[in-house]
Amino acid sequence: MPYRAPVTDYQFLLRHVAGFDQIAGTEKFSEASDDVVDAILTEAGKMCEEVMSPLQRPGDLEPARLENGVVRTSPGYSDGWKAISEGGWIGMSGDPEYGGMGLPMTVTTAVNEMMSAACLSLQLAPLMSQGQIEAMEHHASDAIKELFLPKLMSGEWSGTMNLTEPQAGSDVGALSSKAVDNGDGSFAVTGQKIYISWGDNDFAGNVCHLVLARLPDGVPGTKGISLFIVPKHLPDDNGEAGVANSLKVVSLEHKMGLHGSPTCVMQFDGAKGWLVGKEHGGMAAMFTMMNNARLGVGGQGVGVAEGAYQHALAYALERKQGKTPSGTIVDHADVRRMLMSMKADVFASRAILLNCAAAIDMQTATDDAEWAARAAFLTPIAKAFGTETGMRVAETGVQVHGGMGFIEETGAAQFYRDVRVTAIYEGTNGIQAMDLVARKMMDGGEAAAKLLDEIEDHAERARATVPELAGPVWEATETLREATEWLVAQGDLNERFAGAVPYLQAFARVLGGHYHLVAAMADPAGPREKLARFYINALLPEHAGLLAQAQNGSADVYGLTIDELVA
Repeated sequence: MPYRAPVTDYQFLLRHVAGFDQIAGTEKFSEASDDVVDAILTEAGKMCEEVMSPLQRPGDLEPARLENGVVRTSPGYSDGWKAISEGGWIGMSGDPEYGGMGLPMTVTTAVNEMMSAACLSLQLAPLMSQGQIEAMEHHASDAIKELFLPKLMSGEWSGTMNLTEPQAGSDVGALSSKAVDNGDGSFAVTGQKIYISWGDNDFAGNVCHLVLARLPDGVPGTKGISLFIVPKHLPDDNGEAGVANSLKVVSLEHKMGLHGSPTCVMQFDGAKGWLVGKEHGGMAAMFTMMNNARLGVGGQGVGVAEGAYQHALAYALERKQGKTPSGTIVDHADVRRMLMSMKADVFASRAILLNCAAAIDMQTATDDAEWAARAAFLTPIAKAFGTETGMRVAETGVQVHGGMGFIEETGAAQFYRDVRVTAIYEGTNGIQAMDLVARKMMDGGEAAAKLLDEIEDHAERARATVPELAGPVWEATETLREATEWLVAQGDLNERFAGAVPYLQAFARVLGGHYHLVAAMADPAGPREKLARFYINALLPEHAGLLAQAQNGSADVYGLTIDELVA
């Protein structure tokens, strides 16, 4: 069964679970009516099904390669990029002044997730450009915007981010790349960057790199870092790609998955670039891009989960094994358990993702501090739970295939290999969890408490209709509240960090229960209520064990000495 874009699921979630009517009710997004959004989702879904999905396997079997310093992309990727560009899918949320559609991030998130499900390796390319666009919209000078943004949004040029160096991974402040003022408004950037997704390609007229580097007077650490836009080809007097800049692709990484996406080692040798934002303000500018990317990466996880679920379901509907009513394995209890778990988690993670995007849209439209706090709080959950769901569902998909899942020709393993990195890049899931229990709890847990209040209020209202579902959600929320209060009371951050990952997963589990309950109320006795019953009865109880881990503290984590770990 080929990939089918779940457009109806997005429509349901936007209208009944993510509160999109509130977004469309703002002045900024007043043109995003149901008809407009439906048309966009339908057209994007068609492109994903007909153009991108057929590129999934070729990208894995015929990876991008480096020939004489030029990256040659996988078969069909050039046509795929053309379809993405011509459809306007890169600049969906971009400023209309520079050629964007000005659509809500919620719509962009839905389209990006569909593209991720169809072909994750190729979807990474427009995602990188979108992050660069947002960073430049917020921090670049008007001249830089006018020169770069229209071409980035149209897909004529593509964008990347260059943070990581061999000695500076999560510790970005340890970078050694340098930038020197050329005296003409430009800077000479020198250094090497690694893990650069889509660092080069053979289908865009120019590749624009956002590069973190340190000016001569930059202090050590993150406070001394600046951000520069460094193009592969220097723009000429007409703003077109001109002579080659002093940068190159040194090599391509040989990866576990995402073979169609060239991950480059980039070398900058006095390459000409221009400052984006203030001197020594690079991290603030880059975090604008990274926060966008974290939501996008969460969507990648959800998208791969959708693709893996559809792939496994198709196999289960065809595979004959044992005596079942249908004659295929789809009627075996354990196979049905796996499929239901996959489908329920896809819904939960997608709902979290869209609600996070909705909070970002409301913050953008209203400049309200509470929406900003909600968006900030949900971002690490959306990223970590979305990617964990992608890995878990893809792994389960292999299991549904049985022995054939271990055979590459079925394509089941590719989903797992491709999605595995999403839990690592744009801030590992461990870092997301640490951010949640530290920085996002600096308000004393206020943002978390408001979210928990809303969940409990809804569960109370739902008791009159589905008490057997509302009760467990309310009780799980109360348990989560107690754990949150315990975390906030820990003055030693290491006590929080030791249980940060299970805490984030527990919070996501409870959010998933809440959104499933909302869906059940909107579809009484229908498929969504039935799915909610499975999630709330079978998966939500996991929150209790996770919260027990979260409150166990750090003593047992450090129980063995290093020598004992080695022994």
